[in-house]
Amino acid sequence: MTLARTFLLLLAVALPAAAQTTGKQPVLVSIKRMSLDTALKAARAAIEACRKEGVQVAVTVIDRGGDAQVVLRDVLAPDLTLKVSQAKAYAAMSFATPSAQLEGRFKAPYGPPAVGGVVIAAGGLPIRAGGELVGGIGVAGAPSGQTDERCAQAGFDAISEELELGN
Repeated sequence: MTLARTFLLLLAVALPAAAQTTGKQPVLVSIKRMSLDTALKAARAAIEACRKEGVQVAVTVIDRGGDAQVVLRDVLAPDLTLKVSQAKAYAAMSFATPSAQLEGRFKAPYGPPAVGGVVIAAGGLPIRAGGELVGGIGVAGAPSGQTDERCAQAGFDAISEELELGN
């Protein structure tokens, strides 16, 4: 190996380490994303869980950017449930916590505030893979937020092992 190649190799190894110690951010970052099949599996499991409880709902699975990746609405779920399920998923992902836990944080004279695309009500869960936030799942249309949340949990549970194993 020539001296120049050796120098370049050492430089290539040293630069990332130097960037970490100086606090400099990398030029590019890697963002984990769920596959379509994974997101669809979660949405279907949530729909099935709500059907077992005798309710028809809408389910939205969003990616880390807050964009819908999968949207399913059961036959009798009202159209409004589409927007509400996405807003619950977005709230859970944005705050990295189940949307039910957000209900007490925000008090307005007439209930929780409405902030562009966020619904502060039970039924949304963040989705993590290996400790990293990768999206959210939201369910809307059941008579109670607790039922929505149980169905969202069933959707998450259907994919949680795969997410942790990275398979």
